Amino acid sequence: MKKLTLFAIMATLMATAMTSCSGEQNKFQWQIDSFDDIKVLRYQVHGFEELPLQQKELIYYLNQAALWGRDIMFDQNFKYNLAVRRTLEAIYTSYQGDKECEEWAKFEKYLKKVWFANGIHHHYGNDKFAPEFTEEYFVNELVAKSNTELFPTEAFGSKEALLDVIVPVMFDPALYPSRLVQAGVDDVLKASSMNYYEGLTQKEAEAFYAGMAAINDPRPISYGLNSKLVKKDGKIYEQTYKVGGMYSEALEQIVYWLEKAAGVAEEPQKSTILKLVEYYKSGNLRLFDEFNIAWTKDTASPVDFVNGFTEDYGDPLGRKGAWESIVNFKSVEASRRTELISDNAQWFEDHAPINPAFRKAEVKGVSAKVITAATLAGDAYPATPIGINLPNADWIRKEHGSKSVTIDNITEAYAESAKGNGFDEEFVLRKEDRERINKYGSIGDNLHTDIHECLGHGSGQLAPGVKGGELGKYSSTLEEARADLFGLYYLGDEKLVELGLVPSFDVAKAQYAEYIMNGMMTQFSRIELGKDVVESHMQNRKLIAEWCYEQGKEENVIEWIKQDGKTYVVVNDFEKLRELFGKMLYEVQRIKSEGDFEAGKALVEKYAVKIDPELHKEVLERYASLNIKPYSGFINPIYTLVEEDGKVVDVKIEYPLSYIEQMLYYSENYSNLPTIN
Repeated sequence: MKKLTLFAIMATLMATAMTSCSGEQNKFQWQIDSFDDIKVLRYQVHGFEELPLQQKELIYYLNQAALWGRDIMFDQNFKYNLAVRRTLEAIYTSYQGDKECEEWAKFEKYLKKVWFANGIHHHYGNDKFAPEFTEEYFVNELVAKSNTELFPTEAFGSKEALLDVIVPVMFDPALYPSRLVQAGVDDVLKASSMNYYEGLTQKEAEAFYAGMAAINDPRPISYGLNSKLVKKDGKIYEQTYKVGGMYSEALEQIVYWLEKAAGVAEEPQKSTILKLVEYYKSGNLRLFDEFNIAWTKDTASPVDFVNGFTEDYGDPLGRKGAWESIVNFKSVEASRRTELISDNAQWFEDHAPINPAFRKAEVKGVSAKVITAATLAGDAYPATPIGINLPNADWIRKEHGSKSVTIDNITEAYAESAKGNGFDEEFVLRKEDRERINKYGSIGDNLHTDIHECLGHGSGQLAPGVKGGELGKYSSTLEEARADLFGLYYLGDEKLVELGLVPSFDVAKAQYAEYIMNGMMTQFSRIELGKDVVESHMQNRKLIAEWCYEQGKEENVIEWIKQDGKTYVVVNDFEKLRELFGKMLYEVQRIKSEGDFEAGKALVEKYAVKIDPELHKEVLERYASLNIKPYSGFINPIYTLVEEDGKVVDVKIEYPLSYIEQMLYYSENYSNLPTIN
């Protein structure tokens, strides 16, 4: 699985108003917008102009295939997201009233948030946005003075019927309050507003897929990955995402551009792309497995991509895949680090602090590289991961391996936009910790991401008879904890010094200090006061940090300190903390390998969900004083074919400066799904 890994959090937590730096970077404007708790950045696609024409053209076609999936992500996040977005956009482009007043500014801010989150629920915290403008202003001013013929009324019959649905959806806080709830409730489907299930309970959904999973198949299918599960007239059935099925209109365009990409791709990538096309046309998950195997084995193609219903973090049951795409090409120099790690994958597996029965006797097909992102889309846009490890199927990982990537130009953009914001001075108590973080933070960030993605997710194996879905709604949190622990443990290993990847244990010390502080404290700046931690990656970090704090309490491994009226968390014994990481990894791997649902539930519910309200309030106040935006996302470059006499002779890249223009352009040119699907 992926997703962003721990220190994307620190990169975005530390992000603030863009500051320029010397040399070449002075010429590039990193930040182009800022609103609410978000800043919007650009990323540079270094080296694109120097690529051969064939690779540029391939990137262009894969870019087009990526952009057509945007509406799918909106619809998967919530049934009425497209209705809301299209209505808001119609108002934004046709409203004839006062656009200088405060209420209009609040409306524009709300629309920007909806674009950024791919819907009306926060992209990370999952809670529904509360409009800062009134319902009366929306209906009596904005709607009344806009061209209602542009409204998406086709699924509702009339403007009035549309508004009867979306006005309560937007303004009633009791309706659809959270996109995703994974813990702390009896029925996560009833508590969650995502659009992967309709009309059935958690128990009914689990029973439906348990019947499929009961088949004793050594190559288990990821049942439900590409479908919506619906109960209608007392019957439960799947609406499969495929050409001719659900999301057909968008998938037809994706297929068209993938076939164009296959036309310029070289083997084996051409066959791999066509296998993906075959899967989209049929919806057959066996074909998706075949695509993933072919994709995993192709480590030579310089241009690569993710395209499909991939990550299951948005499903409270950890089964449905969100649509996403990342188009990229290899950063040759930077990849030497990840290649060194993957070349030694067997050593890391053999020495992992887990039960030998759960280690892989033979690590197969582990590859890792550093990439330059060329296009972000779907679940990876505007907010994006900095690292990915795919495919997700455990049996493919075991038999064929996996591919891991670290996205170099995204981490660059985070770092460049985060300079000089005062975060370390405010939250890191000890001078020696700040100095180590300043000196080694970026090395540690990159290495932890590399090990998390390349080795962590790809490590371990299931016990005989365990199929991989037994952990249910806790699976995403526990899988991220497993990969994080693998990275944290090995970051302090002498093997990294031996390989020349780190100069000393000081790199691990810098990372450990940041990780514990983030997991126990600073990441709460992303959560509304009084709310629980509900997102898998945030739960994972809190789980690890809180568990280690409790386990190391007698020896004071981690300590809370009050100084000058402020709270700090510090690590006193880094070596002991590393031992605790190893001890916890042993247990989390056991839970996954044995499919121990109750033990996994106990860990997550005890350590990963609840926040101390006084600490939470303090973190929010201190964070607000720094004027730091806790979330960052990106707009994409624009690619244009240059043709002469009907032949492509070049592909031009441009870097737009308007978030609003890009969002409206995508809605105008890459939006063909029905408003209700």
